[in-house]
Amino acid sequence: MQKIKRIEVIAYDPSWPHIFEAEAELIRQALGDNYCAVYHIGSTAVPGLAAKPKIDMITVGKDGNLSIPILEKIGFTYKGEWNIPFKFGFTKRTENSINLHVLEEGHPEIEVNLLFRNRLSSNPQSLLRYAKLKEALLKDSASFQKQEGQLFTGYTLGKDHFIRTILAQESYGGQRFLKATHPYEWQSVKLFRDTYFFGPHDIDDPYTWTFNHEEHSHLVLYQGKEVIDYAHIQFWPNKRAAIRVITIDENKRNQNAGSKFLTLIEKWLGRLEIKSIHAESRQSNLRFYLKNGYTNMAFDDPENHKSDSHDVAVGKVL
Repeated sequence: MQKIKRIEVIAYDPSWPHIFEAEAELIRQALGDNYCAVYHIGSTAVPGLAAKPKIDMITVGKDGNLSIPILEKIGFTYKGEWNIPFKFGFTKRTENSINLHVLEEGHPEIEVNLLFRNRLSSNPQSLLRYAKLKEALLKDSASFQKQEGQLFTGYTLGKDHFIRTILAQESYGGQRFLKATHPYEWQSVKLFRDTYFFGPHDIDDPYTWTFNHEEHSHLVLYQGKEVIDYAHIQFWPNKRAAIRVITIDENKRNQNAGSKFLTLIEKWLGRLEIKSIHAESRQSNLRFYLKNGYTNMAFDDPENHKSDSHDVAVGKVL
């Protein structure tokens, strides 16, 4: 099912930086010792660029969880992490519309957002190309649609390729941990699954239904603008989770990216109050799990799916 969403884009308004500054001061005072920095991001932060009249802000804090009740007291509504693990998303819809992204120190999305903003602000050619892209998207009826289960409209998703191109041009090589959301990410998910799991057995993926199911999450790790790792996590009752798939691009193996990805997954699951994580490992992958602290542990699949007799059940208490 598709939802049609109204999208309003207006000419650049010189009042936007002032709205940001006023809101930033409220946040600074409210967060106190938990405050580190605040940044104006998104299109309203770029002089001369038409934008949706919503001020996007990043606040860097020492502890994102502590920010929730504090920011709610000054009019913000907590919205969760959206597609970015370890992000604390808020909105305020009063006379001015604010989208606030609270990130803890060192979160890679801080650098990504500032890099993109600064490129548009300093490079007239990039600014013009981005403005024309936004104009073209607004002429496309698909931009106003939000597919069932999708977080964002076609308008938002349609800007992803441009953003990744800018990151590449700026030689961004950092790692980013995200839930699969954008078309490129889903293409990568399908490619990983087909290349390393179902394709070698000459079968079609029977589990694509999990791409839009609340008990399943599909996670990716970027290196620069490319997805290099992928994992499929299933949530079980009693605060347990299972790794259904985890794999890394064969050209990026033996560089510790897989262990870093697994550590991020475990940290994210811990934030969600998951108590243990489980996997059925092929013999060829067992060393990977063991070196990351996994031990022999009963899989105990609540759905009683048949296990491969050659797999080894491992797990870890989080």
